[in-house]
Amino acid sequence: MPLGLLRKKKAKAKAKETAQLVEDKQPGAGGGSLPDQVPRRRLVFHTQLAHGSATGRVEDFSSIRELYDKIAGAFEISPSEILYCTLNTPKVDMERLLRVQIGLEDFIFAHVKGIKKEVNVYKSEDALGITITDNGVGYAFIKNIKDGSLIDSVKTICVGDHIESINGQSIVGWRHYDVAKKLKELKREELFTLKLIEPKKAFEIEPRSKAGKSSAEKAGTGRGTLRLRSKGPATVEEVPSETETKAVKKIDDLLELYMGIRDTDLATTMFEAGKDKVNPDEFAVALDKCLGDFAFPDEFVFDVWGAIGDAKQGRL
Repeated sequence: MPLGLLRKKKAKAKAKETAQLVEDKQPGAGGGSLPDQVPRRRLVFHTQLAHGSATGRVEDFSSIRELYDKIAGAFEISPSEILYCTLNTPKVDMERLLRVQIGLEDFIFAHVKGIKKEVNVYKSEDALGITITDNGVGYAFIKNIKDGSLIDSVKTICVGDHIESINGQSIVGWRHYDVAKKLKELKREELFTLKLIEPKKAFEIEPRSKAGKSSAEKAGTGRGTLRLRSKGPATVEEVPSETETKAVKKIDDLLELYMGIRDTDLATTMFEAGKDKVNPDEFAVALDKCLGDFAFPDEFVFDVWGAIGDAKQGRL
């Protein structure tokens, strides 16, 4: 889910076009529709299971959880089997991970649970060298492994693996920042155990990776994106501006540096909180109102404020 962090007022101010996803209504059904009523847009997305399946169709969803329910229904599986989704490629490509925005022509690939693994790791240094993210509905997974790091030397641990438990403690339902904190707090010079689930794999089928262009490739086409929300209807919005895209990427980099997580949804919320503020004090107050539970350190807040200012001045 989109973290429960997006504030409706900001989202509404940004959106130039909104469209609530509703069930289709047959013309004249019940005699209740008005002749001059503007019909609401019906958005339909195509989807496949990443390891291979027929093509399904999903519509009428406003959040990540609702989307997973729709995909599960299309393929007659449990929603809990879905680890995460990628856009326009069946590969485990973290650059094309579905978060809260979907291009209106994007093709959705759902990665489901595959092989379970249990790995013992000796923590010989403080930094493990991994970045954690989550799917918004309770599954944290590895988004990046730093070259030459401790985890990089453990070849059974892969990008895209869902972390099911740490030292026997289930972390299903935890947010990514809690998982990152738990891993950071593990004692040095001690052995720890990870239970992982990798996404189900199939033979590589190259033509499927060409199902469509990625959101990044379509930026600037004016076709818009669907913005998913934890509360309220999804909205159709213009593709983010170049300034916002650069600022969000920089803030996401800072989240990884300071907290060991990557989360474009959280980065977007922070940008929206600061884009109309005139000084760091106002920005800090705004952050505290919408993201106070994070208790961000002052140096992080100043760095984020600097990134927003650099983006607005065209310095990124």
